[in-house]
Formats: sequence, C-alpha cells, structure tokens
Amino acid sequence: MNKETIDMVLKFRDDRNWRQFHNPKDLAISISLEAAELLEVFQWSGADLDCAEKRDKVREELADVVNYCILMADACGLDLDEIVREKVRRNAEKYPVEKAFGNKAKYTEL
Repeated sequence: MNKETIDMVLKFRDDRNWRQFHNPKDLAISISLEAAELLEVFQWSGADLDCAEKRDKVREELADVVNYCILMADACGLDLDEIVREKVRRNAEKYPVEKAFGNKAKYTEL
C-alpha cells in the first residue's frame, strides 16, 4: 500500500491522540463492524449484484475497512505489502491455476 496513504491515516489518528484506544482487540472488532456496514449496503438487494447505484456507499464503507486494517497493521507491527504478498503466494499454492481456473471450489475440494 502507498506509504503516503498509510502515513495520512496514522497522522489522522495521532493528531487526535487516538492511538491509546487502538489495541488489536478493539481494532479487530472495528474491522468486523465496518465490514458488516459494507455488507449492509447489499442487504435485501435480491438478484441485484451490481454496485453501480451503491458505489458511493461502497466507497465510504470500504475506506473505513481499509483504514482500520492500516491501524491494525500498525498496532501489530505488520507491513501491509509484505503480508498481502505472502498471502497471495500461499493462496497460489493452494489454488494452482490449472485446478482453480473458473472453479469456485475451496482448495480442499480441488
């Protein structure tokens, strides 16, 4: 993730002296709550799977999720680029293209 963006989120927190409230437990709860708000955008949408009309709300809620993820990574001393790259590498092992291409099955079922 762009360092400038990460620094902006951390500065926002630090300017308000909120770091004291940002322990891993509470940040994990906040990530879950914000993810639920993102999910709520699609609640009762039936067959409407497009987000075009909901784009502004999706942007807002997704930004909240990402901001809390940045704060969680900072609280835990984790580098977002490093952990995302590692996760993609591990997922590539679990979901090789030749087995997973066009297949929604879990890796244990491939």
